[in-house]
Amino acid sequence: MAKRISYLRNEALPTVRPGYPGNKLFGDEFANGEELFEPAFSTVLKWQLTANPQKAEKKADTWAPAVVDCTAAFSAQEDMLVWLGHSSFLLRAAGVTLLFDPVLFSSIGLRHRHALPCAPEAITGIDYLLLSHGHRDHLDEKSLRLLARQNPQMRVLSSLRMGPLLQDMAPGLPVQEAGWWQQYDLEPQAPLEIFYLPASHWHRRGLADLNRVLWGSFLIRAADKLIYFAGDTAYAEHFETIEERFGPLDIVLMPIGAYKPAFMMARSHVNPHEAAKAVNVLRAGHIVPMHYGTFDLSDEPASEPLRQLTDVAAGGMLRGELHTPAVGEVLRWREWE
Repeated sequence: MAKRISYLRNEALPTVRPGYPGNKLFGDEFANGEELFEPAFSTVLKWQLTANPQKAEKKADTWAPAVVDCTAAFSAQEDMLVWLGHSSFLLRAAGVTLLFDPVLFSSIGLRHRHALPCAPEAITGIDYLLLSHGHRDHLDEKSLRLLARQNPQMRVLSSLRMGPLLQDMAPGLPVQEAGWWQQYDLEPQAPLEIFYLPASHWHRRGLADLNRVLWGSFLIRAADKLIYFAGDTAYAEHFETIEERFGPLDIVLMPIGAYKPAFMMARSHVNPHEAAKAVNVLRAGHIVPMHYGTFDLSDEPASEPLRQLTDVAAGGMLRGELHTPAVGEVLRWREWE
């Protein structure tokens, strides 16, 4: 029997794309635009049973990102961008402190390959916690509980149906849910705007919650700059649609890793060449890669994603300037032209 089609959005928030009805639901499952994507356990089994042609190369590749201490960043006042590893960033924009997708602790299947750039207890002063989606390498319960304790003023900006999941982890934590193409309601006179935008991905944390919580990306407008956090995503038409709606983007934080084997990963993640295509479509002025080097999630060697993207940039195939910071390195993005 065909699944019932409906649409959902947060009716309390403005929708910034004219005529957009909300996120499409097939029964109780969110879709990637018009298309429902349901990853199959048979694909995972095929992955486990298929030999990795780069197995020896991957084993020999012990590269990991350099790490510098960034403890002082959490008490500094100037605007900055700091990569904390994987897809986690500290962003201070117009004096407001944002934290994206923090995973501060290793867990089963998610072991950090490098040290954190600061003690988890140093992460204070966070105004908004931005959670792109519910996968465990982006949403970690232990990290969430610690941050809620250390940042009583912190509010969470996330996706449709994320609230109940987070309340189970950290009861009382303020959560604002948005659908794609919606603008969050920040405090009066807030010096920035934050939008929740599309990504091509999926959700699952347990056996019975496939696609029950939405996934997406974020756009921050601070003064005269547009900063885009792409979340987890495959390559899809949403990059063109975002560029059409908002125009050239100043800074794009783009995933580049966890793309092999393609039969397993292509509908979940971009590879480095697809990432380059995406940032070019977005007409990005500056690119900061993410989602590589921290966790072992896939079959490619650890250093391959950054090497390939660097080669693309060296060949003149990136419109914008590529920044490849160490974990914990402070980037003063306000100084970028």
